[in-house]
Parts: sequence; structure tokens; C-alpha cells
Amino acid sequence: MPGPARTTRRFRSWGTHSGYRGCGTNCTHGAQPRTDGFDTRDGAPHLARAPPERRRYPSTPADPRGALLHTPEALRAPGALPAQPARTGDGSAGSGAPYGQHGTPGNQTSASTDAPSPSGTGAPTPPASPGPEHSQPSAAEPDPHRPRPAPEGIPAQPVDKDRAPGSGGKDRRTGQGLPHAGPMPMRRDGDRLRFVGAATRRIARGIDLDEIVMGLCRATVPTFSDAILVYLRDPLPVGDERPTGPLVLRLRRTDRIPEERDTENGFLPALRPEPSDLSAMTAELCEVRPGGALAEVLRGVRPVFADAPAARAALPELLGDELAVPSGQRAILAPLRGRRRVIGAALFVRRPERMAFEPDDLLVAAQLATHSALGIDKAVLYGREAYIADELQRTMLPETLPRPTGVRLASRYLPAAETARVGGDWYDAIPLPGSRVALVVGDVMGHSMTSAAIMGQLRTTAQTLAGLDLPPQEVLHHLDEQAQRLGTDRMATCLYAVYDPVAHRITIANAGHPPPVLLHLGGRAEVLRVPPGAPIGVGGVDFEAVELDAPAGATLLLYTDGLVESRLRDVWTGIEQLREKLAATAQLTGPDHPPPLEALCDEVLDMLGPGDRDDDIALLAARFDGIAPSDVAYWYLEPEDAAPGRARRLARRALSRWGMEDMSDSVELLVSEVVTNAVRYASRPVTLRLLRTDVLRCEVGDDVPQLPRLRQARATDEGGRGLYLVNKLARRWGATRLSTGKVVWFELNRG
Repeated sequence: MPGPARTTRRFRSWGTHSGYRGCGTNCTHGAQPRTDGFDTRDGAPHLARAPPERRRYPSTPADPRGALLHTPEALRAPGALPAQPARTGDGSAGSGAPYGQHGTPGNQTSASTDAPSPSGTGAPTPPASPGPEHSQPSAAEPDPHRPRPAPEGIPAQPVDKDRAPGSGGKDRRTGQGLPHAGPMPMRRDGDRLRFVGAATRRIARGIDLDEIVMGLCRATVPTFSDAILVYLRDPLPVGDERPTGPLVLRLRRTDRIPEERDTENGFLPALRPEPSDLSAMTAELCEVRPGGALAEVLRGVRPVFADAPAARAALPELLGDELAVPSGQRAILAPLRGRRRVIGAALFVRRPERMAFEPDDLLVAAQLATHSALGIDKAVLYGREAYIADELQRTMLPETLPRPTGVRLASRYLPAAETARVGGDWYDAIPLPGSRVALVVGDVMGHSMTSAAIMGQLRTTAQTLAGLDLPPQEVLHHLDEQAQRLGTDRMATCLYAVYDPVAHRITIANAGHPPPVLLHLGGRAEVLRVPPGAPIGVGGVDFEAVELDAPAGATLLLYTDGLVESRLRDVWTGIEQLREKLAATAQLTGPDHPPPLEALCDEVLDMLGPGDRDDDIALLAARFDGIAPSDVAYWYLEPEDAAPGRARRLARRALSRWGMEDMSDSVELLVSEVVTNAVRYASRPVTLRLLRTDVLRCEVGDDVPQLPRLRQARATDEGGRGLYLVNKLARRWGATRLSTGKVVWFELNRG
């Protein structure tokens, strides 16, 4: 008996299905895409609302309410053409069934009369009466026309009984018997398209080289292949660089499915493959011989089967003789070509118990290789840019902090993002004459390569100005002029402070920067009142400096606004939280012992929450130890011939008072030489100062700006050996130019 009449409904999609058609059971034509505007599902054609440029209208006038086509009863009868299975819940369609009709609704009747009868005699079966035009599927039966969303990966497909091994089925297109083998992994072009889409999305998620290569391996194993080997050029060329030397391929990664995995059920479910031991059996390095078989395959760019003549000679060259590739079309060698050159190769392998690759799988391998190669090309360029940016930022910031007398330093720098470690924040500590030290922290607007370059120029300018021993407000004034010369929109904030360990005073000037916080020895944290000033680059603004007490044991904290300001809090709220954090940390060590500097910096950074990293953070902490007055000896010497002798006597008395008589001979000799050079050219009194810290430091100042230079005296010269003796006997020595002259100093290790 004929089956029940098939209900129909209006199809409103825009051709979201594959749109492929066949010619019938005995037709030898391959599947072709439908270009006549029809979509077919469950053996029945439906007029898809294709785009206007591809839509063909039937010769018979269509229903004004839409194309309402009815499925003849003959297509539902036993023995008729097999209907395409309905889509499953995961969005994958069943096996592609050939269709016995072509054309428009006008020839629908003739197509139905070609279907065989239920009895198998070939007599045509009269069509059943169509149902109502607007009838809808009932709630009890699922809607076969409702589109389902496609998943990321390709799930396991049901086994087709007509194509199962040992079933004796025939190919629907050729009518010939099928070989006794496992199910085909990809049965329709729609499966391949969905797989390629999911695989390329997974490959595109990677940013660096390892992520892209791992994405290729995880996307193909086990869905497309049972194992994969990825070779990349060593070294990888960057951008337009022309590689030199021979072409060498290095095995980058291998993945495979475990041996116990079952491959008898079509597509394998998604699982995490493990790195295989193929790398132990494969040559790690392969030098491609010019004109060899492997070079020819790589030059051809297109993937080839392992049984191709070119591949049979190329694979032993690539893998070595130890690893045997399965015979037949069970391996695909795909060159990886970037934008300008071949950068590697990928080998896809299937086990003997699994279906061999089809010719259409070469297109899949080509798509995977192309997307992976372009991603690798971009990852190499990105890695080079990140390396340059990181090196630029590292060289812009001080590699190590100095160890000036009377102060201990610690610093931290955190970029706004780990993927782009560049920014405009900087810090610096610059030793100054007289055992002083300049503490600088600044912030250029933005955190890009341009901001880092401007930061480097401003930091260099600040170091140069600090060497001139200018007051802090003058340093900020010259920095403002330099920023205006760099551009109209080059703005930055900066805080410049000079600490004098002998006077226990600190002089601070501010240019629009957050105020520093001073942590006293007893645990009280104080926000210093410093005139804020205007940012650097505004121009025409005067800066004001203030001088404050810097007691011994206190800690000065300089920072950028990234530490105290974010989208979740304003700057003054962050400063108050910083003050409270410092006070709470100081309570842990007691009122008589300041917290260690390194631990204090870590505790300060711990106050940042998950959403508080909106900007770069530069942090500089200075612990004021100072120099006690009893460890300082200071004198004025008139520029006369008797000055060197008087300097020797004063130095001897100071050393005797400090219990350092064993150093008298060396100190008297060096002091005499330096004072003699100063008195020879000075017109004003010469200063002599001795500082006793962990070393003995001697400083001689005069009003002559020219710096002395070390030279090699000849045997007949009467002079020129003073600095030579200083260079040989002193631990360190140097000369610094001041606004009023210069200072020559040297240090000796205490016995």
C-alpha cells in the first residue's frame, strides 16, 4: 500500500544546505552543485530562496505564496530511491543520497513515475494525493526541514548498511560493488567543508608558533588522520628576509591517536591526542638536496599521495629509512607555503585498518596546509616584533640600579599586557656629586612603541641634565622643552627628586605626577605635599621645588599612575589604599625595623586586583640610611702652594680619629695629587671632604669646569702621573662637572 501522504511546508532558508544533486541509481555522473535554485532533502526537491543573481524561476508559474511542492507517494514506497536521512541533533547530515529528478516543478510527475514499484517489477506507481498545502508537521514527529546548527567538530556518523564491509552493497552512482573496508571518514562534501571550517578556526586561534602547530595537530588527529608529522624550516625566515644556506627542515611536532583507539565507526569522536614516539623513529633534521625528489615536491606546493612517484622518493629523504609509511593512498605529503616561500611540510597518515584518503582529501590537506603556513608566517613576524619591542623596553630601563652611598634602592616594572611588553613608564637612579643621588620616575602617554621611544629620549635627557647638577625644577624645565621639540602631542608626567645623605634632606619637583609616599621608621605612611605642576610638553609653565626632611630609616616610594588608578577606582582612592598598604606592611616588622625593600615592593604590587591592570606600572623605592655627621670630614683650602701639605695633615687627623691609620699612606698620596691638580688652575677655595661608609670616599672640588683626563706620561715628563697613581691605587675614581665647577673623587676599600 502506498504510504501516507507527505506533508509539506514553506521553505524559507537561503540555501543553507549543501545543494548537491545526483542523477539516479544508474547514472555515472558525479555529484554536482545545484544551480537551478532547488534544495533537496529527504528525497524531495524544495525551492530554496537563493540570492537573486543565482535564482532561476521555473517555467510553470509558482504559487504566489511560495513554492509548495509535494513529495509523490512513490518516493516513500519500499524499493524506491533511498531517501536522505534527516539531520541529526548535532547538525551533521546523513549520507548524500542521489536524486532521480532534475529540473522544475513542471516535471515532478515524470520524475515520480520513474521510481520502481514496491514489488520490484519496475512498474510505475501512481502518485498519492497530496496533503493540504498549509499542513505542518505534528508536534509528535520531528520536523525534517528544520535546520540545525553545525557543531565545531565532526561527530561520529552512523554506519551506512549499503556501504558497510561485507554487505555486498553497490555504489549508488556507478552500480559497482564496494570493497570490503571500513567506513569512509568523510562521506560528503558537506562533511569536508564543516571539518575544514572547524579546523581553520582552531588553527587561527593560535598566536605564537607553537600554538598554531599544535592547533593543526589537534584539529586533524584523529578526525582527518591517525597521525601527523609537521616539519618547519630551520631557521624560519622572517618577513622578506632572504634565507641563506641550504634548506633544512626540522621536525617540530608529531601527534597520533593511541593504539587502542577504535576506528571502525566512521568519524572518530574528538579527543586529545598525545605526542607520539614518531619523533624517536624519525630524523629530526632533514637537509633538502637541491634538485632532489623532496625539493621537487616542495616546489610543486600541492599535496600529493604517498604512492605518487614523486612522493615515493621524497618520503625516505624526509623521514629517513627507519619509518615506513603505509602503502597506498594512506598518507598525504603537503608542503607548507607561506606568503613568499615554502617554510615546511606536513605528513598526514592513516592506519591500514582505516579507509584510505580520497582525491577530495587532497583539497582538505591543501586548505589545512595553507592556513597553517600563513599563520606560521604571521606568528614569526609577530614574534620578531614582540622581541624587538621587548628589547627596546629593556634597554630603555636601567638594567641594574646603582649603589650610592647612604641609600638603598629597589624597583619594579609591570607592562600593561604580557603580549606587548612596551610602554612609556620609566624610573631611574642617577648618582650625583657629593654622594647625592637623583631619583626619577616618569610616564609618557600611551603604552606603545612610540611611547617607549619617547620615554627613552626623555630618560636620556634627564640623565644628561642630572650630570650637570642642575636643580630639580631646572631639570623639569629642560625636559619640557625637549618634549616640545619632539612633537606637539608628546606629553608626559615626571617627578624628579635629589637626596643628600649628608644633610638628610630631599628636594622634589613635580610635573603633573602622583605625589610620592614617605614611610617613616615607626610605621607611619605620609603622602608628601608637593606642588603638582603641569605635565611635561605643555610649555610655558614654571616648576616649583620643595625641600623636605629625609630621616634615616625612612622609605620613599615613587610610582606611576598605573599603580593607583584604574577603571574601578580614581587616583586619590588608590593613593589612600597605597598609604594604608604601606602602613600595614610596616607593622609586620615592628616600629624599630623597616620592612625589607624587595618584600615591600612585592606587597605593594599585591594590592592590585584582577581589573586594576589598565596601564604600565613603574615603581622605585629608596631606603634612606644617610651618613652620620661623625663620619664626615669637610674643609676649605685656599688655592696656594701650601694647600697640598695642609690637605695631607687634615686627612691624617681624620683617619686617626676613625681608627684607620693603616690607610694613611695611600690616602695622603692620592689626596696630595688630586689637590695639587685642583690648586694649579683654581681661582677660588678648594673643597676637601672625606666620607666614611662601607668604603672611604674622598671628594675634591674646584671652580674649573674642565674635567681631568688620564694620559700616559713619557719618561722625560715631569708631571702627568697624578691620575695614573689614582687609577692604580683607588678602588674607583671619577670626575663630575658641576654648575660651579667640578668634583674629582676616589674610593678606597677599608681594611
